[in-house]
Amino acid sequence: MSNSAKIAIGGVVAAVVLMPFIGFWLSLIVLIGVPTVAYLMLDPGQRRRLRRITRREIGR
Repeated sequence: MSNSAKIAIGGVVAAVVLMPFIGFWLSLIVLIGVPTVAYLMLDPGQRRRLRRITRREIGR
């Protein structure tokens, strides 16, 4: 599993765990924000490669 996938899964888990404590809207921000930040942390070459492959191929 790639590092970006681990970060995305961590964001989802964090949002689900935090939902009862911080509310729906803040946990939604975490759910959307963590994968977005992970994508922005990629190098430009990695972003191009990620955009080039299809969603079906990401799981391979």
